[in-house]
Amino acid sequence: MTNRNFVLACLTPLIIFSLAFLALPLVKLFQASGDSEIGWAIYLDVVTKPRYVNTLILTVIVSLATTIAALAISTTAGMFLARNQFRGRGTLLAILTLPLAFPGVVIGFLIILLGGRQGLVNQLTPGHVVFAYSALGLFLGYLYFSIPRVLLTVMAAAEKLDPSLEEAARTMGASPYRVVMDVIVPGLMPSLIASGAIAFATAMGAFGTAFTLATDIDVIPMVIYTEFTLSANIAMASALSIVLGIVTWALLLIARSLSGSTVAAGG
Repeated sequence: MTNRNFVLACLTPLIIFSLAFLALPLVKLFQASGDSEIGWAIYLDVVTKPRYVNTLILTVIVSLATTIAALAISTTAGMFLARNQFRGRGTLLAILTLPLAFPGVVIGFLIILLGGRQGLVNQLTPGHVVFAYSALGLFLGYLYFSIPRVLLTVMAAAEKLDPSLEEAARTMGASPYRVVMDVIVPGLMPSLIASGAIAFATAMGAFGTAFTLATDIDVIPMVIYTEFTLSANIAMASALSIVLGIVTWALLLIARSLSGSTVAAGG
């Protein structure tokens, strides 16, 4: 067998999988979005009707807020864990990465136990504060499962930083702030961009958490679900899915070009 035939044989399963489970479903999804009374003008409705526009904006805002908060928290914690060895470090790291084992519905239930109508915050506060079903509750739920994804990426990058560069900067009189901004942050930047893109893409498409918490607000995954199941509006559900995919794909493409590495989104 020649090298060319061997490579082709190895790539055949990937080609079959890509066509059967990626390309063909996407083509069918795009075709379904045009199967309505207004045809392809349905995409104009997505970007003009207040319900869909406001939902898309809210989804992007919550996802961006989740990404920024996850980067801030995980970078600080990741640098500390990567640079310090102490008793209980493994236990702490296991706790921080525990959300990776939970599906979105479980995370949503945890937020309800914290900020729901019968939640801990409601019982302890004089004003009986309830936030689980608002954008804040959704943000906290997304943040809960975004932190581990960013944390592990940042820790892996932090362990590869050259300490001699930081020592050289301090020797030349750089303040701790300048060391962080001029040495550590640039060294971590590709990983920060990549992990931030993962957090954003995951939050944009998260359904389980939104299904549990988004009773008073609308986000794109929930609108797609209701259009498909309750309204039987397959064309609009397909169009919203395409728009959601384009927004997420564009962000991942930008992140990949900026970080110089492959970026993948978790589901």
